[in-house]
Amino acid sequence: MVDPNRVIGFLDITDAWDPSLMFVMGGALAVFMPIYLLVIKKRTAPVCSERFRLSNNRMIDKKLVGGAALFGLGWGGIAGICPGPAVTSISGLNPPMLVFIAAMLLGMVIANLAVNKYGKAKPEKVGVTARS
Repeated sequence: MVDPNRVIGFLDITDAWDPSLMFVMGGALAVFMPIYLLVIKKRTAPVCSERFRLSNNRMIDKKLVGGAALFGLGWGGIAGICPGPAVTSISGLNPPMLVFIAAMLLGMVIANLAVNKYGKAKPEKVGVTARS
């Protein structure tokens, strides 16, 4: 997951598709699923709050689609790596990864400034106490 060429190869299903990341995902599921079924699914409240706070917004708007497209373009199309593995690769001092992380942090700052300047999102309705 920290090799951009492998990620791009996995996402490129029309040319030289590289299915090797399926093993990474399978390994993650093999570890996560028993924990989920035995521990997480049984919870009726979150660990650090009194209740789950789920958004009631079901509208797909330009902001959502634009944000998803921008994320997908940056993750798969340009960098070929997602933020988590990029952060784990800091210790390798790989210049392209450091540029990616700097650009990611700059993007977060710009997004925060834009939200503060052009209006905050509407507050979500809270109070859902259990999963539906």
